[in-house]
Amino acid sequence: MKVITGLLKGRNILGYNIDGTRPTMDRVKMSIFSMINDHINNTIVLDLFSGSGNYGIECISEGAKLVYFNDYNKECIKVINKNIDNFNIRDKSIILNMDYQKCLKYLKDNNIKLDLVFLDPPYKEHIIEFIIIFLLNNNLLKKNAYIIAEFEGDKLNSKYDNLILKKTRNYGKKEVYIYEYKGE
Repeated sequence: MKVITGLLKGRNILGYNIDGTRPTMDRVKMSIFSMINDHINNTIVLDLFSGSGNYGIECISEGAKLVYFNDYNKECIKVINKNIDNFNIRDKSIILNMDYQKCLKYLKDNNIKLDLVFLDPPYKEHIIEFIIIFLLNNNLLKKNAYIIAEFEGDKLNSKYDNLILKKTRNYGKKEVYIYEYKGE
C-alpha cells in the first residue's frame, strides 16, 4: 500500500497483512479521494476502523489538521504508531485503541466535532447505520461534514435527517457511499 496523493505521495504504508483486517484496494482509495479531495484541507477526521491507518494517513497527506485513528485490534495500533512515526505526523494524529462504541462515546464526552468520518467496519457487523445515527443524535458533525461508508450487504438510506447521500460507487459486491451533512 502506498500514499496516493499529497505531500506523502508514493511512500509505503505498513500493515497490508494484519490479521483480521481487509485493506482498501488502491483503486478504491483513489476513487474515494478523487471525490472528496477538495474537502480534506484543514479538517478534523475520524478513521473509526483504522486498520493500518490508510485513510487517515492519506488525509494528513492532503492537509487534514488532525486525525483520530481508532482500532480495537492491538496489532493495528502498533502498525498505526509505526506509520505515524515513519511519516513524522505525530503532531496531527491521535491514536485510540477502543471498541467503536467506546470511541464514539469518547468523542461525544469530549465534544469533538468532525469534518470527515471514514466508516469501514468488518462487513459482517452491519453497524454503519447505527454509527451514522449516533453521530447525528450526538451532534458530532460540523456543517458540511462528509461521511464515507465502505460496506458490503448493508442497506443504507439516501437520507438521515440532514445527512444527504452525495455520491455512490460499486466495486463488485463492495459499495462506497459518501454523505454530506447539511445541518447546523
